[in-house]
Parts: sequence; C-alpha cells; structure tokens
Amino acid sequence: MLNNALFLLVVFLSNIIQCITGFAGTVLAMPFSVMLIGLADAKAILNVLGAAASVGVLITGYKYVNKKEFLKIVLLTLPGIAAGYFLSPKLMRVQKTACILLGCIVIFFAVLNFVKLLMNKEMKPQKTAVSVIVLLCSGLIHGLFVCGGPLLVTYASRQFQETKEFRSTLSAVWIVLNGVMFFSDYFNGYFQRETWILLGISVAVLAFAVALGNLIAKKMSRKGFLVLSYCLMIISGVSLLLK
Repeated sequence: MLNNALFLLVVFLSNIIQCITGFAGTVLAMPFSVMLIGLADAKAILNVLGAAASVGVLITGYKYVNKKEFLKIVLLTLPGIAAGYFLSPKLMRVQKTACILLGCIVIFFAVLNFVKLLMNKEMKPQKTAVSVIVLLCSGLIHGLFVCGGPLLVTYASRQFQETKEFRSTLSAVWIVLNGVMFFSDYFNGYFQRETWILLGISVAVLAFAVALGNLIAKKMSRKGFLVLSYCLMIISGVSLLLK
C-alpha cells in the first residue's frame, strides 16, 4: 500500500511537469516507479498516463497544433519505434551501455541549447537531413527504452517559436506514439487486474496534475519555459546514465 501511495505521488508531480512542457513526465517518473511497482507495471501505466496527460493539454490547446510538423514527426518516428521493438530483444545485453550513450547525447544537446539561450543566440531550425536523423533516432530510442522525448525536444525547441505550439504539437505526437505502445503492451499481457486498478486510481490523480500544470503553463514566459525544458532534459539524461 505504501509503495502504491508513493507511486501516485510520483504520478502527480511528474505529470504537472508533463503538462507544463509537453514532455519529460514519463522519463522523470520511470526510475522511481520501477523501484516502487516494478518495471512491467511502471512501463504500462506510465505510457497510458503520458497519453492521457497529453489529451489534457490538447483539450485547451488543440488549435495550436502545427499540423505539418505533427505529421512530419509522426511519420518519421513511427518507423523508428517499429525498429526499436524489433531490435529490443537483440540489444538486451548492451542495454546499459546504450542508455549511458543516449544519456551523454541528451545532456550534451541540453547544455548546448541552454548556453545558446543564455547567450541570446538565435535558435535556427535544423537542416532537413539533420532533422530526419534526429526524429528517426527519437522513434528508435522510444521503441527501445520508452524515453525518446529528450531527442524530440532537441528538434522541437528549434522548430517551434511559440510555447503553446511547442507543447500542443508534442502532446499530439505523444498521443499517437503512446497509443501504439499501449496496444503492444496490452497484447504482450502487461495489463493484469491489479494493473488496471492502479491505473484507474492514477488517472484520477492525473486529472488534478493536468489542471495544475495547465494553470502554471499559462503564466510562464517562453524563456522560462525553455530553461525548464533544458533543465529537464539534463535530468532526463542523468536518469538514463543511472538506468
């Protein structure tokens, strides 16, 4: 019971962050959730909650979704997710090494973007070839480790100049990607009776987190939003080093 109560606290805090930025909730919650309820339940429940939190963002921000970028991101990340599912059994032996490498990459880009922001350097959109590689790798990492968000934010922080467009478009993307992963988890038998019960309680907690997160997001400046996003990317990278 205590572990479940602590898990619900993690869900509440991490999904406030998810609603403010449009990402990072799952990555921040995963290490603690694994310790509290186990890997299988943590992945299954947090994946559904990530999609649900994104729906909460879109209820008020759907008109800010950049449809062209949404389609581009989805079409380029889905093949990466498929490849990640295919490669996952083959990479189990080197999963720790892969997480460390990814964590270093995420921290590097976060620090680089953070320094440019502090120096007031203009964040130009990535070249087409670079953006394609970043999005494919984001899908691949999401399929392998359920944490492709930091790489996707590396792309999005350069493409979107408006905070509302940033978080709304990313939220729409997560609904699609997490929906795909939900069906995979369901058919793999991750959802048992106890999992459904804890998920139901978690959704109720999530509703309060979404309301609070949306309220905070409305009062945050773009610079403050980007500073928070890059700090969360660094935390996400560190969590990957410790995964």
